Amino acid sequence: MASTKLPNTGFSIFSEMTRKANEYQAINLSQGFPEFDCSDRLKERVAYYMGKGFNQYAPLEGVLPLRESISHTIIGLHNRTYDPVSEITITAGATQAIFTAITAFVREDDEVIVIEPAFDTYEPTIRLNGGRPVFVQLTPGTYSINWDEMQRSVNSHTKMIIINTPHNPSGMTFSEEDMLRLQKIVNGSKILILSDEVYEHIVFDRGQHQSVARYPELAKRSLLISSFGKTYNTTGWKVGYCCAPPELTYEFRKIHQLIVYAANTPIQHAYSDMLADKDSWQNLKHFYEQKRNTFVNLIKGSRFKVIPSSGTYFQLLNYSEISDKPDIDFTDYLVKEIGIAAIPLSVFYHEKTDHKVLRFCFAKNDDTLAEAARKLCKL
Repeated sequence: MASTKLPNTGFSIFSEMTRKANEYQAINLSQGFPEFDCSDRLKERVAYYMGKGFNQYAPLEGVLPLRESISHTIIGLHNRTYDPVSEITITAGATQAIFTAITAFVREDDEVIVIEPAFDTYEPTIRLNGGRPVFVQLTPGTYSINWDEMQRSVNSHTKMIIINTPHNPSGMTFSEEDMLRLQKIVNGSKILILSDEVYEHIVFDRGQHQSVARYPELAKRSLLISSFGKTYNTTGWKVGYCCAPPELTYEFRKIHQLIVYAANTPIQHAYSDMLADKDSWQNLKHFYEQKRNTFVNLIKGSRFKVIPSSGTYFQLLNYSEISDKPDIDFTDYLVKEIGIAAIPLSVFYHEKTDHKVLRFCFAKNDDTLAEAARKLCKL
C-alpha cells in the first residue's frame, strides 16, 4: 500500500457532520450552505446560455464578459482596476483557486503564515507543496489579530501570508487598521498575500469590507480570491475567481490550466449578467444581518454565550456554562441527542485547541432557525 502524503489529514468535518445530521434527522447548522435556492433569474440566464450553445470549453482564463463584470464591480467597490485580460482568472470555485495559488508560489521549505482558527484547506495544501505552515492564533473570545505576534512570525523564509476576511469560522472582519498593520509588515519584502474574500458581500453593522484591492501596497503583492457560491446561493456550482497583478496571474494560470483548465461556461455567462444587477449582491449584507439578528434573539434565553459576528453567515456560541465536554464530544451529543448539527471550533486549529466554542450556520429559513433555537434553549 502506498504511503500517505497527508498523514494528519482525514476527511472533512463538514461532510461528516452533514452525514450525521442526515442519519439522526437533525437540523443541519454545520456545513456552510444556504437552505434557500438561487434566484429564478439566475436559473433563467443559465438556461438561456445553454440554449444558445455556450456549452463547450471556456478559455482557461474564463469568459471575457465575466472578467469584465468582475473588474467593473471591483472598481465601484474598492476603486482599483484589475485588467480583465491579464489580471483576472475564473476558477472552479474558491477552494481550487486557493490550491492553485499556493501551488504556484510555495516551494520546499517556504514558510506560509496561517491565521488560526483557519479554513481547513490552507494547511494541507501548504504541506503538499513542501511548505511549512506557521500559525498565528486569533485572540480567543474577541478573535482579534495579535499583530505583534504576526510581526515576530515573519522572517527571511516567509513566502506568503494567508488572510481571510470576513473570517470563517469566527465571523470577525478585518478593520482598516488591521490592513494598514499588515501593509506595514510586508512593505519592503517579497512576501505574497493570499486574501480569501469569499464572504466579501456579507459584512454587518454598516461595516466596510476591507479588501486587499483597497490598499495599493497590498494589492501589488496579493492574490485576491473570491467566489459566487456565497453571493448567489449556488455553492454547488463551484465558480470562483482570482485577481492579481499580471506577473502573479501568469504563474497562477500555469497551474490553473493543469488542474481544471476552465470552469463551467454557461454559468460564467449567467453570473456576468447577474453582476450587472447590483441589487443581486448589494442587499446580501442586509439579508444576512437580519438572519444573524433573528438567530441571536431566538437564543437569548439559552445558556450559550454569543460571540459577536460581524460578517459571514456563521455565529459562534460558547457552551462552557452548559457542559465541560470537549467540543467534539459536545457536538456529537448535540447531533445525536438534541437534534442540532454544528461544527466544533477545535477542528480549525492545527493542535485542535478547544475553547468550548461551536460554529453555527444561520443561512437558513426562519422556521428552521426558530426550531433550532427551541432545541438549544432547552440545554
